[in-house]
Amino acid sequence: MDRRTFLSASSAAAITTALHPGLGFGEPDLPSLKPMELGLLVSPYGDAEATIKRVHDMGFSNCFLSLDGYINKFTTEAAKEIGDLLGKYQLVATTVEVVGPGPLEWNFLQGPATIGVVPPKTRAARIDALRQVSDFAKLLAIPQVQTHCGFIPEDPMDALYPQAVEAIRKVAEHCHGNGQHFLMETGQETPTTMSRVIRDANLPNLAVGLDTANLILYGKANPVDAVDILGKHVRSVHAKDGKWPTDPSKLGEEVMIGKGLVDFKTVFTKLHKLGYTGAITIERETSGPQQVEDVKNEKLYLQKILDEVMA
Repeated sequence: MDRRTFLSASSAAAITTALHPGLGFGEPDLPSLKPMELGLLVSPYGDAEATIKRVHDMGFSNCFLSLDGYINKFTTEAAKEIGDLLGKYQLVATTVEVVGPGPLEWNFLQGPATIGVVPPKTRAARIDALRQVSDFAKLLAIPQVQTHCGFIPEDPMDALYPQAVEAIRKVAEHCHGNGQHFLMETGQETPTTMSRVIRDANLPNLAVGLDTANLILYGKANPVDAVDILGKHVRSVHAKDGKWPTDPSKLGEEVMIGKGLVDFKTVFTKLHKLGYTGAITIERETSGPQQVEDVKNEKLYLQKILDEVMA
């Protein structure tokens, strides 16, 4: 199915209604989601119902959808399945994300040449995947698309810098046409570089997905300080914890929330004072029963902090 047929499919409007809340800054809150409500990042490809049911069974009201498994398979049937499941389990989908297609190497050696829209070799394919997921999210009334843009050069005179800005602008413009924000996820670049990209791309729907741990894992910034630089642009938050990289070839260690270096209370307090009303999405990079157990503990840990911040 070509994109025009995909978007105009008569069944699309019936897939789901009112699945998204007011997100980020300056948007009205809807009763479906409270400000800074906890959610969970999940990848539904493979067994969508079991995945989405698990979000509900763990007591979450919302989820962030990682959809790399659907690249080149973003059909109306897949959208209907996800939309129906979100409705069945009364969940709000806040944001969608793809980072592929590959190759992807999450380290300091091959990472700069394989992650995001910076590497010329995979740039066109990544832009296409992001356009695909944007069109898919439109069918589901999900208002935000997020990705890692990659190791954007800190030197604005580097030839790759304007190329990256142009690639980001192309994706953001496509998302704008679908009524969505396009979010750059923090990690591979410094907060100052990301701020520069927002200025240079100069589009009203380009914003930030704040991953609290990635800034530490990549050795780029403390997330508390990053909020001082990027806070007004933040429209989604991945709650994740970690430690600084000690091996210059490898990222730092991602750990269970509360066991790492992220000062969640200060981060949440700063965001709350800035007017952030979006979700706080837990992301735990383990799998199976251990992930479920970790997330249950993280949910309790973060809720206690949020209750204090929002009091």
